[in-house]
Amino acid sequence: MMILRALWMLLLPLLLLPGVARGQDAPLGEIIARFANVEKFDQTEALVRELGATGDPGVRPVLEALAEGNLYVRKVDNAIFIVPGSGKVLKLIDPLTGEEADEASSSALKKVRVNNGLRRLIRDVLSTLTLGAKSAEARMAAADTMFANPDPAMIEALDAAIEAESDPAVKLRMERARAAAVVLSDLPESDKIAAIELLGSLGDRSVLSLLATVEANADGDLQRAAADAIAEIRSVLAAWDAAQNVWFGISLGSVLLLAAIGLAITFGVMGVINMAHGEMVMVGAYTTFVVQGAVHAFAPALQEWSLAFALPLAFLVAGAIGVAIERGIIRFLYGRPLETLLATWGVSLVLQQAVRMIFGPSNREVGNPSWMSGSFEIGQMVITWNRLWIVAFSLGVFVLLLFVFNRTSWGLHMRAVTQNRRMASSMGIRTPWVDAFTFGLGSGIAGIAGVALSQVGNVSPNLGQSYIIDSFMVVVFGGVGNLWGTLLGAFSLGIANKFLEPYAGAVLGKIIVLVLIILFIQKRPRGLFALKGRAVEA
Repeated sequence: MMILRALWMLLLPLLLLPGVARGQDAPLGEIIARFANVEKFDQTEALVRELGATGDPGVRPVLEALAEGNLYVRKVDNAIFIVPGSGKVLKLIDPLTGEEADEASSSALKKVRVNNGLRRLIRDVLSTLTLGAKSAEARMAAADTMFANPDPAMIEALDAAIEAESDPAVKLRMERARAAAVVLSDLPESDKIAAIELLGSLGDRSVLSLLATVEANADGDLQRAAADAIAEIRSVLAAWDAAQNVWFGISLGSVLLLAAIGLAITFGVMGVINMAHGEMVMVGAYTTFVVQGAVHAFAPALQEWSLAFALPLAFLVAGAIGVAIERGIIRFLYGRPLETLLATWGVSLVLQQAVRMIFGPSNREVGNPSWMSGSFEIGQMVITWNRLWIVAFSLGVFVLLLFVFNRTSWGLHMRAVTQNRRMASSMGIRTPWVDAFTFGLGSGIAGIAGVALSQVGNVSPNLGQSYIIDSFMVVVFGGVGNLWGTLLGAFSLGIANKFLEPYAGAVLGKIIVLVLIILFIQKRPRGLFALKGRAVEA
């Protein structure tokens, strides 16, 4: 009996520690149990640091509960529990196992108090725990969190993590976080200057505010090092900003290319100023909206392929409307450019009103498939997947049209009509059908441009009006009827617009581009690439 009583007295202290696993988990349980005796915030801070020093991922639930105010002491036995929720009767969760242990009334519990300083410390400690996570993304996120909230106390943990890190990208983020912590530490000035030089070499926009603070509060070599690093970062960022503007210009140019390439075909072959061309773009966008809705209703498993279904349908619908317009109206107005312009403008109003009657005047949203969603970074540039796919798609359409024009008999007929209509007719080419199918082709390409535009903005009855003027500028600048001129004109105007917008604004930037085009046309009335032929040159 005496032996049993002695064993009971030895085991009793361990049994009073809640959730303490026997063996290697006992030290962690002992640290958690000491929260029952804390009276001051500095005691809680010491325990938080001690938990972080264990490096055990099992402390995460405890620290998160403490930060959220959900860590409690049971008064009767000083046991520590996580208590989620509120009410008169509360569930008690074991802090180590995460399992429900018991229930208790709210009056039987005492909350472990926490303030904002402790919450910041807990966040930093949790970051150090994540530095050793298996996932590279988790380690990178932890390094970024520590960089955003630099703490000299974390330098040792970062040193250990950097030494063990094998992923170069993650290691660089850790080194950046360590350099930020060193700058705010009381380490020798030489260490701080080395850290500042490292931060400057990264060319990262996010370190500018930190270096600006150092420059404002330091003096001597440290201040000069911060100033040099700031100048270096700004020069690097200026280069990346220029590259970003070039990408934005290429992205805008790809949209202009899709919108203008069909207009270049119809304008070049028939000399028709088609003011309804923008409405063909709108028709393609609404076709995409209808197809996506139908796929969602009848075959939701194929939702990712809705754009593949919409592309040929948009081409056929817009192309059919284009052929109907040419056969029904335009063929009676050849040689009368003013009447043609007014007639196609009237058609554009009719199409806009028809869309308003069918779909309503409000904008319609077309969803992006998963492979066109999100973005990625190249240095300091952000590239969205939908824009990247549209650039690739527009170039693909351009290459396909080049093949049609240069490698097919129909393309040969179309070029013959463009260069000398009378001679082509005398050679047996049915020029009226060439006109009809050319107009249909241009309208169909505008339709697939609407499919692309539905992925970068909302679909509305006024969608085409946003691009018709820019499309005409591209065609006139590049050379009427010339595909290469349209390509170069679209990308040139897109890049010029994006470089002018930060300084002049969007509207004034377009006006400046328009004035420059007018001045250019005074010198080269036929654009960059003028068509050649007896009829054209006459």
